[in-house]
Amino acid sequence: MMNIDSKVRLAALRERMTANGFSLTAIGPGSHMDWLLGFHPHSDERLCLLLVGLEKDAIVMSVLNVNGSLKSTAIELHTWSDEYGPKAAILAAIHSIGACDATAVVVDETMRADFALLLLETLPRAKHSFTEATLGWLRMRKSEAELAALKMNAGIADRAMQRAFARIEPGTSETELELVIKKSFSDEDVTPALWIVASGANGALALPQTGRRLEVGDAVLLDIGGQKDGFYSDITRMAVVGHAPDGYSEVHSIIEGAVQAALQVARPGVLASRLHQAARTVIARAGYDEYFTHRTGHGIGIDLHEPPYIGGMSTTVLEAGMVFSIEPGIYLPGRFGVRLEEIVILRDDGPEILSSLPRDVYVAG
Repeated sequence: MMNIDSKVRLAALRERMTANGFSLTAIGPGSHMDWLLGFHPHSDERLCLLLVGLEKDAIVMSVLNVNGSLKSTAIELHTWSDEYGPKAAILAAIHSIGACDATAVVVDETMRADFALLLLETLPRAKHSFTEATLGWLRMRKSEAELAALKMNAGIADRAMQRAFARIEPGTSETELELVIKKSFSDEDVTPALWIVASGANGALALPQTGRRLEVGDAVLLDIGGQKDGFYSDITRMAVVGHAPDGYSEVHSIIEGAVQAALQVARPGVLASRLHQAARTVIARAGYDEYFTHRTGHGIGIDLHEPPYIGGMSTTVLEAGMVFSIEPGIYLPGRFGVRLEEIVILRDDGPEILSSLPRDVYVAG
């Protein structure tokens, strides 16, 4: 994770809380806490919460996890033991930050349900919302440092994809190609996060089986990504072994048209759902609507999948600085699947594609 200024980010969160009428935000161990503090304590069944009030902050955690956290933050700690449980520590922390009378609370949607319920039991008059208008809103708008980290990761993913392409030949197994991808990431001190290799009919499966050996005439879907310096990459490209299967070129062309249609409407001020509609319209007009079975994209940052989500029901208004995927697909049962994925930064004048690899099908052999 890059160096961050927690005070600046906490102040920005308070501004969003004030603007939206919230007096308390509760965050569990995970990526939200990472974004705010640059770390999160050990995540297990023992309650841990970062409580952000309008003027002060506090962390509630088990006494067993304190030592490492003391070195990472100066935020006031309220500890609890297994002997007595966390309720008294929660009450003390809420009192300390002046949130005893909170009636509108932001709850981290990714925290454990038992953490959230115990917190809300201590504030019986409080209504809760999730982080969309506050912390989620802030995280969608990437800083220049965050954009630089995403660009770096995209370049690494491009190189991993090229190494995988170079190993495609008849008889190579999907598993062997997955190992090539993971080693390529590891060689650049990147944690592999995604290494889907789906050949032939496997490419049409939502959860591809692995281990199949490639044959001449196979289409091969490769969806890969890794994590370095706290940020992710994600890219999907297509290859064929020797030659394309019957009907492949038409489907690839349709998906390319769907990607271009979404890119053309991606502008600040546009609803995210419009990008999905643009991509789906191209696919539907070609007669393949029933074979496009997922949303068009997702945000990416310190989580592989995060807001904004680019789907038919999305109400997010896109803004410059947001980063997301555009990845329509067509999946023909028993034959093959085609998906092309770009990660883009939305700029004032439109999308900037992070990958330098063409979307043309790679022909191996």
